[in-house]
Amino acid sequence: MTPFSFLTAQEIRFGRGTAEGAAAAAAGMGARALLVHGATAARADWLAEALEAAGLVAARFACPGEPDVPLIEAGVAAARAHGAEVILSLGGGAAIDAGKAIAALAPAARPMMDHLEVVGRGLPLETAPLPFIALPTTAGTGAEVTKNAVILAPGDRRKVSLRDARMLPRLAIVDPALTDGAPRAVTLASGLDAVTQVIEPYLCARANPLTDALCRDAIPRGLAALAALMAGEDAEARDGLAWTSLCGGLALANSGLGAVHGLAGVIGGMAPSAPHGAVCGALLPAILTANETALAAGASPRFAEVRGWIAAALGGDPAEAPATLAAWGRAQGLPGLGAMGVAEAELGAIAEASAASSSMKANPVPLPPPALIEAMRAAW
Repeated sequence: MTPFSFLTAQEIRFGRGTAEGAAAAAAGMGARALLVHGATAARADWLAEALEAAGLVAARFACPGEPDVPLIEAGVAAARAHGAEVILSLGGGAAIDAGKAIAALAPAARPMMDHLEVVGRGLPLETAPLPFIALPTTAGTGAEVTKNAVILAPGDRRKVSLRDARMLPRLAIVDPALTDGAPRAVTLASGLDAVTQVIEPYLCARANPLTDALCRDAIPRGLAALAALMAGEDAEARDGLAWTSLCGGLALANSGLGAVHGLAGVIGGMAPSAPHGAVCGALLPAILTANETALAAGASPRFAEVRGWIAAALGGDPAEAPATLAAWGRAQGLPGLGAMGVAEAELGAIAEASAASSSMKANPVPLPPPALIEAMRAAW
């Protein structure tokens, strides 16, 4: 068996009602808290009130969209001005990544650009991050158990990572009740991200026995849960999708992803209004096909397993599963890349730039730019 390592949050709490313990946990990490939340501040009122009731002095910081360099710099300034000793994030992947980055950079002596990959110097953090607690309110990114924060660098039109193993949250609280009633479009996009993030690690070149065990359970469970939620609100399906999202975060952080995320990261920088999960959902069927075509006779039996799981959840012939998935997504309202603002003239540049991404390096087979462009056109 090939040796491997496995890193994750210091503690994970999963299940309905677990969010009620967030304030007490924070109180054990510091007396002054910064609460990072999404665009609607009222959705974080319950946690702000719980923090105050637990004896903490709490300040708030809003992350209304995808975190970019100016927003993170403002968040770091807010954390320092407040004297924050613990950071909490309540929200989707954007808010969690923002909180993770703020917790990492608030104690740092160097400017943020010294630590950013690709567009910065990529230097390691010299000071340990502040304690960080993550409470996801969408089932998608799995950011509550990853060691990086994805940040948009607008001047470079790239999404890049701030990365350090110490950025893993001190506590990840995955309470599926926080995702109940999420808008249908959000559920679809984030759910497709969650499904992609268990399929890609299962197929990638760096899969290991522990991530395999997580993905084999989560892929069929996530597909079935997402199909059920497109039919109507369902608490059990919310639980299943939250579990899939958590497994995706655990798997991608310890094995890798693939061409879907290799392209999606570049697309996110060039078309910032394109929702990450929707981009992944649009690309997944075409990349599955491209990978199998490139592998040809040497195709892994894992692809057949994935096709079977897709067919079991969505119907149809397993041999046609990528086409079934693509048609199902469009029927649920998933837009194509063009409708999300991706410029056709930039497909070549996107394909070329994606070669440098860490996700692309884990793809099960190298895909040359023409194959990537063909896949993006199929997702148009």
